[in-house]
Amino acid sequence: MESIYSKRIRAGKRRTYFFDVRTTRGNDYYLTITESRKRFDDNGYDRHKIFLYKEDFNKFIKALNEAVDYVKTELMPDFNFDAFNHDEVVAENESEKVVEEPTPESAPVPAVAETELNNPATNNNGEEVDKW
Repeated sequence: MESIYSKRIRAGKRRTYFFDVRTTRGNDYYLTITESRKRFDDNGYDRHKIFLYKEDFNKFIKALNEAVDYVKTELMPDFNFDAFNHDEVVAENESEKVVEEPTPESAPVPAVAETELNNPATNNNGEEVDKW
């Protein structure tokens, strides 16, 4: 299945999320959400994938928003969630920080071939990220 849009979100040192819009042979669309976590023994990655189909988009977004709002308002009302709204990538030696430019939400991100995502030479910081 062809990926026509891809968005990668780094979440800490060992976790990355991928949001990919894919097309079927019948020219229909669906979304895959992949969590890729580097194993603590540095021997590969653990991956979990969710397939989300267009007929479930609205229900999924509604339930996700309700769950997040519940955590923010009922369970952790005093926590500053905005403190984590940055796009900094911490370098290996922890002393250098590279700030990635935010991409406007409305601007499409070009699809990236899975071979590029898995190739350390094409990643910004040389760190291998395994999506598949």
